[in-house]
Amino acid sequence: MTKRTAAAAAVLAATALLGLAEQASAAPAAVPQPPTAGAEDRAAAARAAGTPDTLAVLARFFAREGGPGAAAAAGPPRIEGEPVEVRHLSPDFVAGRPGAPVSRLEFLAGRAVAADGRQAAVWTARTAGGWEVVNIADGDDEFRYARLGAERMPGGTVFREPQIDAWYVAGGGRVLPLDEDAVRAVGERGTALASYRARVAAAYGDKLPGSAYAREGRAGGYAEAAARSDGSPPAAGAAGAALAAALGVLAVRRRRLRRRTG
Repeated sequence: MTKRTAAAAAVLAATALLGLAEQASAAPAAVPQPPTAGAEDRAAAARAAGTPDTLAVLARFFAREGGPGAAAAAGPPRIEGEPVEVRHLSPDFVAGRPGAPVSRLEFLAGRAVAADGRQAAVWTARTAGGWEVVNIADGDDEFRYARLGAERMPGGTVFREPQIDAWYVAGGGRVLPLDEDAVRAVGERGTALASYRARVAAAYGDKLPGSAYAREGRAGGYAEAAARSDGSPPAAGAAGAALAAALGVLAVRRRRLRRRTG
């Protein structure tokens, strides 16, 4: 498995720091289902992913990613299916804030397919100008893990722990692993939600916004796109809009990080 970094990752992480109050040491007594993207949000994200400008950028993206064999990608790319939610481990959950869900919605991902079958994810997020494309990432991680999570725990919530690139599905007081990184973290059979909270609190509790770690400018994994009070997805902010505008001028930058060994 390859690890993926994205041009927009820093943008989404740099929008607005989460203002956390005192960190609770006990796990929440009950963790509600996290807010989901509504039908209007999904429709707007799908429209943004399928615009002629986005498809033109995708054509350049696939051509460049294809290297010498890019001619095989001749023909226009297409967007397939509905966008899927992509969730990350929530700082509120790590901090033990009462009622905090385990994950927060980061963006919606639309499946882009090249003429030769290669796939990419078109990330869309709500900006000051509405739902806009903020990144294009190679591969199909977002869709593959959404499918695996639904198979392993129907009705569960799929989310990613970005600090270790681990994917999970949570529900019914349990957290189950969906990839090798998650298996290393919680075991093949998963763990209780409270135990998972204890693990992430120990790993990241001193790195949340407001901590010395954050004040030193090292808490990139825990910048917050603040959730709206009505439960709708977070806005990506002006930085996201700037990146979205840049997509029409420059090919999207991508880097791949190979899995750590040992």
